[in-house]
Amino acid sequence: MAGPDLKDLEKRMNGATDALKQEFTGLRTGRAHVSLLETVTVTSYGADMPLTQVGTVSTPESRMLSVLVWDKTNVSAVEKAIRNAGLGLNPIVDGMTVRVPVPELTEERRVELTKVASNYTEQAKVAIRNVRRHGNDDAKAAEKDGDLSKDGVKQAEDEIQKLTDIYVKKVEEMLSSKQKEIMQV
Repeated sequence: MAGPDLKDLEKRMNGATDALKQEFTGLRTGRAHVSLLETVTVTSYGADMPLTQVGTVSTPESRMLSVLVWDKTNVSAVEKAIRNAGLGLNPIVDGMTVRVPVPELTEERRVELTKVASNYTEQAKVAIRNVRRHGNDDAKAAEKDGDLSKDGVKQAEDEIQKLTDIYVKKVEEMLSSKQKEIMQV
C-alpha cells in the first residue's frame, strides 16, 4: 500500500515516549539516582561539558550521590554546576569527591512534581497526535495522487489510530508509574 509509512510513524511515536523517559529522569523523587545529575553541565577547560566527562557519579547510599572528580582543578566547577543546576541540591566538597545529599521531598514539592510529570506527559501526547495527523495527511495526499482508494485511506487512518492509542496508553502508564514513585514516602 502506498501512503503513510507505519513503521516510520511508529518510530516517531516511540521517539516521543523516549523523550518523556528522559524528562522523567530529571524529576527528583527523593532517592539518589545517578541519572539525577545527567543534565548537569560543567564549565571546564574553557568549554561546557556533561558532568560525566569530568568525573564518575555513584550512589554510595540511598540518599547520597557522590562525584569522584578526575582532575582536582575541576572540583569547584563541578560543585558550582551542581549547585546552580536548579535541582535543589547542595553539594559538599570532600577532597577530590563532591558529595551530594538528596533531601527528603516535602508533600507540597511531591504534588508539584506530579504536576510537572503530567505536563511532560501532555507534551508527549501532543507529539504523538501530531505524528498521527501527519500520517493521516499522507494518506489523504496518496488518495489525491491516485495511489490510495477511499477504502485504503480509511484503513490507513484506522491503523494509524490504533498505533496512536497504543502510544498514548503507554505514556499514561509511564505517568502513573512516575506519580507513584514521586508520592512514595
